[in-house]
Amino acid sequence: MHMKSGDRVTGTVSIDASKVATVRRTNLGLILQLLRDHGARSRSRIAAESGLPKATVSSLIAELVERGLVREGEADRSKGVGRPGQTVGLDGTAICALGLEIDADYIGVLALDLQGTEIHRDRVALDVRGQSPEAALGTVADVIREGLAAVQARGVRPVGICLATPGVVDAGEGTVVFAPNIGWRDVPVRAWLRERLGPGVLEVDVDNDARLSTVAEHAQFAHQHVTDLLLLTGESGVAGGVITNGRLLRGHAGLAGEIGHASLGPSDEPCPCGRTGCWETVVGLGALLRRVADAGDPVRDASRDLEERMADVMRRAQDGDERTLGALGDIAQSLAHGVSILADILNPQVIALGGYFAYFGDYFVPAVEERLESRMMLSVFPHIEVTRSRLGFSAAAYGAARFALGAVFQDPTRVDAPAGR
Repeated sequence: MHMKSGDRVTGTVSIDASKVATVRRTNLGLILQLLRDHGARSRSRIAAESGLPKATVSSLIAELVERGLVREGEADRSKGVGRPGQTVGLDGTAICALGLEIDADYIGVLALDLQGTEIHRDRVALDVRGQSPEAALGTVADVIREGLAAVQARGVRPVGICLATPGVVDAGEGTVVFAPNIGWRDVPVRAWLRERLGPGVLEVDVDNDARLSTVAEHAQFAHQHVTDLLLLTGESGVAGGVITNGRLLRGHAGLAGEIGHASLGPSDEPCPCGRTGCWETVVGLGALLRRVADAGDPVRDASRDLEERMADVMRRAQDGDERTLGALGDIAQSLAHGVSILADILNPQVIALGGYFAYFGDYFVPAVEERLESRMMLSVFPHIEVTRSRLGFSAAAYGAARFALGAVFQDPTRVDAPAGR
């Protein structure tokens, strides 16, 4: 087949234009991520840190401003000499993402704008284990609708939705493969939510709650250069997440950090997974509630808001209730024992305690610190910082919202310029 030279040139130009567009999208995302991770800075500083030419940086920032993703700030006087450049920082207040978490006792939701500012939060007490997955996901769909309506009423446009669930999750398919804590197996979450939400609603991403919590927690240490972190979260189950060398440790099948059903010690309490002695049965939230109160006590009423119940337990501890203090002390020692073993294996810089472990941090953090100091194998080993999670019970939902916003940071052209610009 004979091809005219003009056709050949046109094809080459088309390919080159596509490559240029791809490179530009990548560079737009690079600048947006830099501003997210390190804060506002001048154009010249962005050029130096990104390695992009100053003229390119100016052009990219102009486009990001046009799309409403960054805005001009104050003069940058950090150099101290010469004419100060004007800083640019994240804007994105007109867009947001919804992050949701489904736990055995509740469904939580929060919305974050591009700057990471929370603009909506809600939590619905729900006995997820006591109903079918279909019924629970019907409630999730209702929470999504209400969340979308709340942010849209503020003039903010949602650009993504992500749901954090316990258990083994096939994120690509949006399926919960196995979640013993809530009794789910092979539940097509994304497909069912699509059916319940109907056309015109954003697709819902689905991922494991511990992984999302860990990435969100690590982001809180962005300015401290923490590269190795261990997160342990106590809720209805016990979950772990590991950041090593700045990256989430997923493992061969994506199950790294799933410690909730590993053996922690002797226990006659049966675990939903079918074993006994799991972390969940020894130091999980259910273990705490069984120890501090008998059946029928309000703190064991799953229809009540979780933080209200935790506040009740805290008041009992502060009032010197022996049963409550004994339970917290026993769990603190078991938790410290398990954490010290993980610390020996993983050698983290920071160990963060999340969920109810963070809520009762005054009882748990000192116990963990003491055990780590006593088990330190060599005096030359660096000190491990033990801290409460900075996100508490919202870590998974926060991580889900950050994940949903990630698509914009990868490709800012997904966001059109606001009307009127």
